Amino acid sequence: MLTLTKRFIAACAMALAVGTVGLTVSVPAHAEDAKAAATATATSSTSAAAAPAAAAVAPTPNKADTAWMLICTALVMLMTLPGLALFYGGLARSKDVLSIMVQSMAIFSLIAVLWAVYGYSIAFTEGGAFFGKFDRFLLSGITPDSVAATFSKGVVIPEYAFMAFQAMFATITCCLFIGSFAERAKFSAVLCFVVLWFTFSYLPIAHMVWFWPGPDDIKDAASLEAVTAKAGYLFQKGVLDFAGGTVVHINAAVAGLVGSYVIGKRLGYGREPMKPHNLVFVMTGASLLWFGWFGFNAGSALEANGTATLAFVNTLLATAAAVLGWTFAEWIVKGKPSMLGAASGCVAGLVAITPAAGFVGTAGALVIGALAGVACLWGVTGLKRMLRSDDSLDVFGVHGVGGILGAILTGIFAAPSLGGTGIFDYVTNAASTEYSISGQLWIQLQGVLTTLVWSGIVSFIAFKLVDIVIGLRVPEDQEREGLDITSHGESAYEG
Repeated sequence: MLTLTKRFIAACAMALAVGTVGLTVSVPAHAEDAKAAATATATSSTSAAAAPAAAAVAPTPNKADTAWMLICTALVMLMTLPGLALFYGGLARSKDVLSIMVQSMAIFSLIAVLWAVYGYSIAFTEGGAFFGKFDRFLLSGITPDSVAATFSKGVVIPEYAFMAFQAMFATITCCLFIGSFAERAKFSAVLCFVVLWFTFSYLPIAHMVWFWPGPDDIKDAASLEAVTAKAGYLFQKGVLDFAGGTVVHINAAVAGLVGSYVIGKRLGYGREPMKPHNLVFVMTGASLLWFGWFGFNAGSALEANGTATLAFVNTLLATAAAVLGWTFAEWIVKGKPSMLGAASGCVAGLVAITPAAGFVGTAGALVIGALAGVACLWGVTGLKRMLRSDDSLDVFGVHGVGGILGAILTGIFAAPSLGGTGIFDYVTNAASTEYSISGQLWIQLQGVLTTLVWSGIVSFIAFKLVDIVIGLRVPEDQEREGLDITSHGESAYEG
């Protein structure tokens, strides 16, 4: 059976050819009710040919694929709660550790609800090139028998599983950027900003990069053109994003960077020590992120198949290479390797391999990971000084730099000549012999620039609106005392 990844890359390439980020996870094609077709087939004992015909019209989910997607969904949830909460909590000062954890849990819950109300519908239903419609408002029309397309013809998964899997991506993305303005933002302001940013940045970019109707209706060049015309703007261009380099990491990193400027620097920044208060939390959180990221990346194949195993292995190898890259670079520059550096390198590698996980070979993954470790170390040191921002927990230095690097390098290492999966042609149902590295690099760059600009504009407007209405920052006395006590009335460490 031809692999999922080859098929997806082919769809992107053909979309570019007809002229209209990429791939990662998927987009549901809302199929007709499968249960009615299955029942009719089962009760029709007079025709032995009825079963194959019904199966072709309404394929049913494979139990292994369904179980795999449910497991991956739970793994991605683990990344946020407790993984990211512990990682960020350890990086914060002791007087603010609970505030970042409360924000993580509250935002996770808020976005999960909004995803079911309107988020899923806007991101993953057919509409325009930038937004879907409200066909799935409050998950209307979804039943246990509803199915979503994968990247293999005739292969589907339950739509509830797809919806829940994508919900986890939305929740962790909206939790990522809070690290940039940690320790000084109002809890109410953070929640208000999250609602605006989720609605006007995350959802349209997710639709632009990941939405397409699925491969089942592609029979020839004309049908490919028709299917591609219904896809999101960046999908039509052929942007490759296996699991969220643009949608998740660059998108969130830009929001965080903008927030760090609009809200302003922490009191005493540059004059007082602001070191992480608990490196054990940081290491534990980073390890949980790595563990959960196997669901994040490998689950984006939407099937328990060879592409999922490739993404799984690449997630392992690229991250390990990034840990070593950051550690040895820090060792050379600073004279000592640190636990903070190793944990940060871990996250940098995970970020960079995300857009490439199902498209590149293992050698490419090792290169991407090693480069990410070094580049993100520069991102949290040299680049941070250049930007003159108080990005408290270095969200842009890791997620922004790592996401951009990974998105661009995907265009290089997806080439078959460099061990990548190349392009799969859905029309001929065979691998294409053509792949232009320079052409794909330009496409990847368009995806990066579109995300940078879109998220930047939306973030700035959203922050300003919230600041006008309720104010973004806590009073100085509350910031000095710490948000744990002043905003939440509790302390992580009593006595």
